[in-house]
Amino acid sequence: MLRFPGVYFFRTIARRAQHGRNGQNGRVNDSPRALVTGGTGRLGTGMVDALRGAGWHVLAAGSRDGDLSSAEAARTLVQRAVAELGGLDVVVNAASAGFEPKRFEDVTEPDVDAALGATVKGSFFVTQAAAPHLRATRGLVVMIEDAAAYQPWPSFTAHCAAKAAQAMLTRVLARALAPEVRVCGVAPGPVAVEPGQEERRAAETALGRVGSPGDVAGAILYLAGADFVTGTTIVVDGGRLLQSGRPGSA
Repeated sequence: MLRFPGVYFFRTIARRAQHGRNGQNGRVNDSPRALVTGGTGRLGTGMVDALRGAGWHVLAAGSRDGDLSSAEAARTLVQRAVAELGGLDVVVNAASAGFEPKRFEDVTEPDVDAALGATVKGSFFVTQAAAPHLRATRGLVVMIEDAAAYQPWPSFTAHCAAKAAQAMLTRVLARALAPEVRVCGVAPGPVAVEPGQEERRAAETALGRVGSPGDVAGAILYLAGADFVTGTTIVVDGGRLLQSGRPGSA
């Protein structure tokens, strides 16, 4: 299988330095510096491990690092990342909550608040706080969306709504932060599957198998060096969106 190495990003940094576009002089030989929210969960840990394996310096943030639905907590986290990493080249918004099946009639206000808070408000406020630093480095924001942003799953109504809103943030922030900062999305399918669910989830894909967090990291590595790409989403789902059938399963 093909794997995207970090060389794409390093070539981009070198080009920018050569043309005087990178605000951090003398960083041509340095590794990319990334903040990954949601970086301590099952998907996030695998992504962070893969990015570090490609030579990136990563601050992996989880729920213990604050409630990112709060603008103040988001600013505090970004300030910490800048201090620890020496700046920011990439922000990956992967924090989410509220992914559990419920009938629409049983979804509560706290359920909706949890789903929208981590995914939508968290992505919004972290990106807002990071924007000045990313403008200085001509950096990248990656929204970790979900196939649920593009398919109606009645058993996951709050999650679908939150991920659809995040997918719109990918597009509107790409316009708001251009031309200095690019904003892209990665929409995973079954890449961090619960043990024992592999066969069922594999059957939902066109490729007949499940993916891994490394597949999502590969898309991030590609986007880091694809400096003519912004405002769009790479779907990493093994062809799940191509499959027809009764909506509602995930």
